Amino acid sequence: MTWRVVLVDDHGLFLAGVRSELGDSVEVVGEAATVADAVPLIKQLDPDVVLLDVHLPDGKGDAIINAVAPERPGVKFLALSVSDAAEDVIAVIRAGARGYVTKTIAADELTAAIGRVAQGDAVFSPRLAGFVLDAFRAGDRLTSSAELDELTPREREVLQLIARGYMYKEIAARLHLSVKTVESHVSSVLRKLQLSTRHELTRWATQHRLV
Repeated sequence: MTWRVVLVDDHGLFLAGVRSELGDSVEVVGEAATVADAVPLIKQLDPDVVLLDVHLPDGKGDAIINAVAPERPGVKFLALSVSDAAEDVIAVIRAGARGYVTKTIAADELTAAIGRVAQGDAVFSPRLAGFVLDAFRAGDRLTSSAELDELTPREREVLQLIARGYMYKEIAARLHLSVKTVESHVSSVLRKLQLSTRHELTRWATQHRLV
Protein backbone atom coordinates (compact mmCIF):
# COMPACT_ATOMS: atom_id res chain seq x y z
CA MET A 1 0.00 0.00 0.00
CA THR A 2 1.19 3.53 -0.80
CA TRP A 3 0.66 6.06 1.98
CA ARG A 4 -0.27 9.61 0.98
CA VAL A 5 1.85 12.10 2.95
CA VAL A 6 1.98 15.88 3.35
CA LEU A 7 5.33 17.38 4.45
CA VAL A 8 5.35 20.49 6.65
CA ASP A 9 8.74 22.11 7.18
CA ASP A 10 10.22 25.52 6.39
CA HIS A 11 13.61 24.18 5.31
CA GLY A 12 13.45 23.57 1.57
CA LEU A 13 16.71 21.65 1.37
CA PHE A 14 15.58 19.29 4.12
CA LEU A 15 12.25 18.73 2.37
CA ALA A 16 14.02 17.88 -0.86
CA GLY A 17 16.17 15.37 1.00
CA VAL A 18 13.17 13.74 2.66
CA ARG A 19 11.35 13.47 -0.67
CA SER A 20 14.29 11.76 -2.32
CA GLU A 21 14.93 9.35 0.55
CA LEU A 22 11.40 8.11 1.21
CA GLY A 23 10.61 4.67 -0.16
CA ASP A 24 8.07 3.59 -2.74
CA SER A 25 5.47 3.01 -0.04
CA VAL A 26 5.19 6.79 0.49
CA GLU A 27 3.74 9.32 -1.96
CA VAL A 28 4.31 12.99 -1.11
CA VAL A 29 1.08 14.69 -2.21
CA GLY A 30 1.76 18.18 -0.81
CA GLU A 31 4.16 20.45 1.05
CA ALA A 32 3.83 23.53 3.23
CA ALA A 33 6.28 25.76 5.10
CA THR A 34 3.95 27.56 7.51
CA VAL A 35 0.99 26.88 9.79
CA ALA A 36 -1.16 29.20 7.67
CA ASP A 37 -0.41 27.26 4.49
CA ALA A 38 -0.45 23.81 6.03
CA VAL A 39 -3.92 23.87 7.59
CA PRO A 40 -5.99 24.44 4.42
CA LEU A 41 -3.68 22.20 2.37
CA ILE A 42 -4.09 19.25 4.73
CA LYS A 43 -7.87 19.72 4.89
CA GLN A 44 -8.00 19.77 1.09
CA LEU A 45 -5.74 16.78 0.44
CA ASP A 46 -6.88 14.65 3.41
CA PRO A 47 -3.64 12.59 3.46
CA ASP A 48 -2.94 9.46 5.46
CA VAL A 49 -0.05 11.07 7.37
CA VAL A 50 1.29 14.57 7.94
CA LEU A 51 5.01 14.70 8.65
CA LEU A 52 5.54 17.99 10.42
CA ASP A 53 8.18 20.05 12.17
CA VAL A 54 7.22 21.37 15.61
CA HIS A 55 8.67 24.86 15.04
CA LEU A 56 7.51 26.89 12.03
CA PRO A 57 7.89 30.60 11.19
CA ASP A 58 4.31 31.47 12.21
CA GLY A 59 3.62 28.95 14.95
CA LYS A 60 4.09 25.40 16.19
CA GLY A 61 3.12 21.97 14.97
CA ASP A 62 0.46 21.49 17.63
CA ALA A 63 -1.43 24.49 16.18
CA ILE A 64 -1.75 22.61 12.88
CA ILE A 65 -3.03 19.47 14.60
CA ASN A 66 -5.56 21.42 16.66
CA ALA A 67 -6.84 23.19 13.54
CA VAL A 68 -7.06 20.12 11.32
CA ALA A 69 -8.03 17.20 13.57
CA PRO A 70 -11.67 18.23 14.26
CA GLU A 71 -12.44 18.21 10.52
CA ARG A 72 -10.04 15.47 9.41
CA PRO A 73 -9.93 12.90 12.24
CA GLY A 74 -8.57 10.24 9.88
CA VAL A 75 -5.34 12.16 9.27
CA LYS A 76 -2.39 10.95 11.37
CA PHE A 77 0.41 13.28 12.48
CA LEU A 78 4.07 12.33 12.94
CA ALA A 79 6.39 15.02 14.29
CA LEU A 80 9.85 15.16 12.71
CA SER A 81 12.10 17.76 14.31
CA VAL A 82 15.62 18.67 15.35
CA SER A 83 14.18 19.45 18.78
CA ASP A 84 14.26 16.75 21.42
CA ALA A 85 12.92 19.02 24.18
CA ALA A 86 10.35 17.40 26.46
CA GLU A 87 7.94 20.33 26.18
CA ASP A 88 7.87 20.05 22.38
CA VAL A 89 7.22 16.33 22.51
CA ILE A 90 4.42 16.60 25.06
CA ALA A 91 2.76 19.55 23.25
CA VAL A 92 2.28 17.73 19.94
CA ILE A 93 1.34 14.42 21.58
CA ARG A 94 -1.27 16.17 23.71
CA ALA A 95 -2.62 17.78 20.52
CA GLY A 96 -2.99 14.35 18.94
CA ALA A 97 0.23 13.39 17.13
CA ARG A 98 0.79 9.64 16.90
CA GLY A 99 4.55 9.90 17.14
CA TYR A 100 7.68 12.01 17.36
CA VAL A 101 11.07 11.29 15.81
CA THR A 102 14.16 13.43 15.40
CA LYS A 103 15.78 14.41 12.10
CA THR A 104 18.71 12.09 12.79
CA ILE A 105 16.45 9.15 11.90
CA ALA A 106 17.57 6.97 8.99
CA ALA A 107 15.56 7.10 5.77
CA ASP A 108 14.33 3.50 5.97
CA GLU A 109 13.34 3.98 9.61
CA LEU A 110 11.37 7.12 8.70
CA THR A 111 9.54 5.29 5.93
CA ALA A 112 8.69 2.50 8.37
CA ALA A 113 7.55 5.04 11.00
CA ILE A 114 5.19 6.67 8.51
CA GLY A 115 3.66 3.30 7.70
CA ARG A 116 3.22 2.39 11.34
CA VAL A 117 1.61 5.74 12.18
CA ALA A 118 -0.69 5.44 9.15
CA GLN A 119 -1.93 2.13 10.56
CA GLY A 120 -2.59 3.61 14.00
CA ASP A 121 0.59 2.71 15.88
CA ALA A 122 2.52 5.17 18.06
CA VAL A 123 6.16 5.75 17.10
CA PHE A 124 8.83 7.51 19.15
CA SER A 125 12.58 7.79 19.12
CA PRO A 126 13.69 5.81 22.23
CA ARG A 127 14.71 8.83 24.36
CA LEU A 128 11.56 10.74 23.47
CA ALA A 129 9.31 7.87 24.53
CA GLY A 130 10.67 8.41 28.03
CA PHE A 131 9.29 11.96 28.07
CA VAL A 132 5.79 10.67 27.38
CA LEU A 133 6.07 7.99 30.08
CA ASP A 134 7.37 10.58 32.53
CA ALA A 135 4.40 12.82 31.71
CA PHE A 136 2.01 9.99 32.53
CA ARG A 137 3.80 9.31 35.81
CA ALA A 138 3.64 13.00 36.67
CA GLY A 139 -0.11 12.98 36.14
CA ASP A 140 -0.11 14.98 32.90
CA ARG A 141 -3.39 13.89 31.29
CA LEU A 142 -2.86 12.98 27.66
CA THR A 143 -6.20 11.22 27.30
CA SER A 144 -9.72 12.05 28.39
CA SER A 145 -10.55 9.04 30.55
CA ALA A 146 -9.75 5.47 31.44
CA GLU A 147 -12.64 4.38 29.20
CA LEU A 148 -11.08 6.16 26.23
CA ASP A 149 -7.83 4.27 26.87
CA GLU A 150 -9.73 1.04 26.20
CA LEU A 151 -10.39 2.06 22.59
CA THR A 152 -7.93 1.41 19.79
CA PRO A 153 -6.77 4.44 17.72
CA ARG A 154 -9.05 3.31 14.86
CA GLU A 155 -12.02 2.95 17.20
CA ARG A 156 -11.44 6.50 18.48
CA GLU A 157 -11.46 7.81 14.90
CA VAL A 158 -14.72 6.01 14.15
CA LEU A 159 -16.23 7.31 17.39
CA GLN A 160 -15.30 10.90 16.50
CA LEU A 161 -16.81 10.62 13.03
CA ILE A 162 -20.00 9.01 14.34
CA ALA A 163 -20.29 11.81 16.88
CA ARG A 164 -19.96 14.39 14.09
CA GLY A 165 -22.88 12.88 12.25
CA TYR A 166 -21.13 10.94 9.48
CA MET A 167 -22.88 7.87 8.06
CA TYR A 168 -21.15 4.49 7.94
CA LYS A 169 -20.53 4.75 4.18
CA GLU A 170 -18.94 8.20 4.61
CA ILE A 171 -16.72 6.96 7.44
CA ALA A 172 -15.65 3.97 5.36
CA ALA A 173 -14.62 6.27 2.50
CA ARG A 174 -12.70 8.67 4.77
CA LEU A 175 -10.80 5.96 6.61
CA HIS A 176 -10.33 3.68 3.59
CA LEU A 177 -12.27 0.85 5.23
CA SER A 178 -15.21 -1.33 4.23
CA VAL A 179 -18.66 -0.49 5.62
CA LYS A 180 -18.69 -3.85 7.37
CA THR A 181 -15.40 -3.01 9.13
CA VAL A 182 -16.82 0.34 10.27
CA GLU A 183 -19.89 -1.44 11.64
CA SER A 184 -17.61 -3.82 13.51
CA HIS A 185 -15.66 -0.92 15.03
CA VAL A 186 -18.89 0.80 16.12
CA SER A 187 -20.12 -2.40 17.77
CA SER A 188 -16.81 -2.74 19.58
CA VAL A 189 -16.94 0.88 20.79
CA LEU A 190 -20.52 0.47 22.04
CA ARG A 191 -19.53 -2.68 23.90
CA LYS A 192 -16.42 -1.18 25.50
CA LEU A 193 -18.20 2.01 26.56
CA GLN A 194 -21.32 0.08 27.63
CA LEU A 195 -23.56 2.17 25.39
CA SER A 196 -26.37 1.07 23.08
CA THR A 197 -27.12 3.77 20.49
CA ARG A 198 -25.44 6.31 18.20
CA HIS A 199 -27.11 9.06 20.21
CA GLU A 200 -25.45 7.84 23.39
CA LEU A 201 -22.12 7.63 21.56
CA THR A 202 -22.45 11.24 20.42
CA ARG A 203 -23.33 12.42 23.92
CA TRP A 204 -20.39 10.48 25.41
CA ALA A 205 -17.97 11.93 22.85
CA THR A 206 -19.23 15.45 23.54
CA GLN A 207 -18.84 14.99 27.30
CA HIS A 208 -15.26 13.83 26.79
CA ARG A 209 -14.45 16.70 24.41
CA LEU A 210 -13.81 14.50 21.40
CA VAL A 211 -15.94 16.70 19.12
